[in-house]
Amino acid sequence: MFSGIQPTADSFHIGNYLGALRQWVALQETHDTVYCVVDLHAITVPQQPADLRRRTRVAAAQLFAAGLDPDRSIVFVQSHVPEHAELAWVLSCITGFGEASRMVQFKDKSAKSGAEAASVGLFTYPILQAADILLYDTDQVPVGEDQRQHLELTRDLAQRFNHRFGQTFVVPGPYILPDVAKITDLQDPSIKMSKSASAPQGIIDVLEDPGSVRRKIMRAVTDTDGEVRADEEAKPGVTNLLRIYSALAGVPVAELETRYAGAGYGTFKKELAEIVVDALAPVRERTEKLLANETELDRMLATGAAKAHALAGPTFARVRDKVGFLPAS
Repeated sequence: MFSGIQPTADSFHIGNYLGALRQWVALQETHDTVYCVVDLHAITVPQQPADLRRRTRVAAAQLFAAGLDPDRSIVFVQSHVPEHAELAWVLSCITGFGEASRMVQFKDKSAKSGAEAASVGLFTYPILQAADILLYDTDQVPVGEDQRQHLELTRDLAQRFNHRFGQTFVVPGPYILPDVAKITDLQDPSIKMSKSASAPQGIIDVLEDPGSVRRKIMRAVTDTDGEVRADEEAKPGVTNLLRIYSALAGVPVAELETRYAGAGYGTFKKELAEIVVDALAPVRERTEKLLANETELDRMLATGAAKAHALAGPTFARVRDKVGFLPAS
């Protein structure tokens, strides 16, 4: 099982936490897991070097703080394993230009600033993602709908390489995460909570101050009828808050609707705020502790990179041989 997350913000948000991090922790119990802070992907859009370096450590610390165990999972920084970039180049040479052009995420992201302003790296992002996956003989990749097309490209490239050069790569399949809560923007529940799309008031950060978390939840968009019930069409804001509550407290939405029948939004939001604060506090505290000892955090990441290289190195050695690269003397 392989997955990665970008270090492009000062904190993961609660959508990342519920939709990815908690799932990754659980998967350690059932799979051989490889998790990566994908800093190479991060530079497909402009980054300040000092910010990227700091955010990479912050991202890694949050992964460990959320429960990833370096003794059970391989956790590392993408740029620490050069085979990612090397395999991406080889795969780019068997990828059609039209094939890459059809990737929906490039179209969406480049539309914001125009295709002329988009980098070639952003265009070839899915090919690097394919390299990430294929280096580790990955059987399954946790995916949401927004990444399904990229996984299909990965499968196509693995099969194409195997057909052209002989059996080399495992062809990965999707692992559809069970009961993943789709968390939307607190101020605009029609869009997914996102660092790139949401305004600050629409996001709850994992590392956020508890007082700020409470204020954002109390100000979250709802509606005028005051009834705490789920209805995606008529009550998207309330439905989103119910999803957050249900995911963190482990209480079915239907039970929450009964519990808060007639209580009004004020009581519901106040109690939800405490649920969120209590859930995130241990992660925030462990993250701060890890960041206070950068030497130890860097050691943990170096150990993870060494384990990753032990898997990626032989895979890329097979690729070098199959493609026909001259062995280094």
